[in-house]
Amino acid sequence: MEKKRKTRQGKVISDKMDKTVVVAVDTPRHHPLYKKTIRRVVKYYAHDEKKLSKLGDTVKIEETRPLSHLKRWRVLEVVTKGEVAEVKPEEITN
Repeated sequence: MEKKRKTRQGKVISDKMDKTVVVAVDTPRHHPLYKKTIRRVVKYYAHDEKKLSKLGDTVKIEETRPLSHLKRWRVLEVVTKGEVAEVKPEEITN
C-alpha cells in the first residue's frame, strides 16, 4: 500500500539560511462552542535545494525524512511570487 506524504501550503517568512526556508502555514479552525474562527500559525523548516523561494513567496511543501535537527519538510514548488519591496536605509531617513 502506497503511503501519501502530507503537503502544506504557506508563506516564506525567512530565507536567510543556506538551502533552508522557514514557511508559516496558517490553518483557520472553527471553535466548537464559541463559533469563532481561530487562526493557528505553524512554522516549518523546509529544505530548498535550488534556492528557488524568496521572502514573501507562497510555496507548497511536502513531508520528508529528517534532514537535520529541525528540517522535516522540503519545498515542492513556488505557487506565487511575493511582493517584497527593497528599501535602502538611506531612503527611510529622507
